[in-house]
Amino acid sequence: MKDSSFIENSEKAHRVGVVDMGTNTFSLLIADVYSDKFETIYSEKIGVSIGMGGINKGFIAMPAFRRGVKAMMKFKEICDQNDVVEIRAIATSAIREAINAMDFTNEIFFKTTINPKVISGSEEADLIYNGVLWSHNFPERAVIMDIGGGSTEFIFATEAGIEEKVSLNIGISRIYQELKLEDPLTEKDVRKIEKWLDDRSNGFFKDKQCDVLVGASGTFETFHEMINHEHFSSNCQAQEMDMQAIASILDWVIHSTKLERNHHPYIIPIRRKMAPIAAVKTRWILNQLLVKKVFVSPCSIKEGVLIVR
Repeated sequence: MKDSSFIENSEKAHRVGVVDMGTNTFSLLIADVYSDKFETIYSEKIGVSIGMGGINKGFIAMPAFRRGVKAMMKFKEICDQNDVVEIRAIATSAIREAINAMDFTNEIFFKTTINPKVISGSEEADLIYNGVLWSHNFPERAVIMDIGGGSTEFIFATEAGIEEKVSLNIGISRIYQELKLEDPLTEKDVRKIEKWLDDRSNGFFKDKQCDVLVGASGTFETFHEMINHEHFSSNCQAQEMDMQAIASILDWVIHSTKLERNHHPYIIPIRRKMAPIAAVKTRWILNQLLVKKVFVSPCSIKEGVLIVR
């Protein structure tokens, strides 16, 4: 685990802006990067929903296209205001599989001079692992899970490094748009989602077991905040969550109504619509792997992009 605290002023920082162009959310992180440390200067998320309307058909729908360009223009302004010297933008599942991905990235470059890099699922998994390393040093074998809108990455790792990794197209936006689900979810809906996950994971989890799961930021931070009734600490330290409390929160989210989620102080707006699907998927993987401990890491892909190790 690495220390991300501020260090001596004698070492000059390199101010970097990282944009994670995810399927549901575009996220910006601005940080001062030193030789082996970083200090967060600014962070923001925008619910772009770039996969809405087209992800299961392999294209970026025009309304989402426009939302994405607008978000990147805003992020460019913020980076300029904060004297960022380098912007690194990475595009993941929904964009890498879209037939109009190049049109989209070209439009962003034309409007902002930001040149997004479209990465593979394998590259995404590597970056997530590198990001989580800032906060967790893997004293026990663990599986990292990063819940995305288009894909979900699973990285089995030890203190020696990655053992196995996979990027599966089982993102919550794909499920939300493909399956007709009630609100709140019925037991039939839950079984439908679990069967969908079983079918789409192609037997990857058959005969696999892992005692420890590390949830990479995002949805897992929301679960942590709901359990502890406070905002998740940003001190770059992974935190363990009580298994009984997790089970209780997952059950509540799965059976909650949209109105209940809208009024919950620790479910941010961009997660309210699809939170029950994310909860079903989380419970499904806990059962698949017979997980006994769960940690949540505040670091994920953006932090992985910050420094090339």
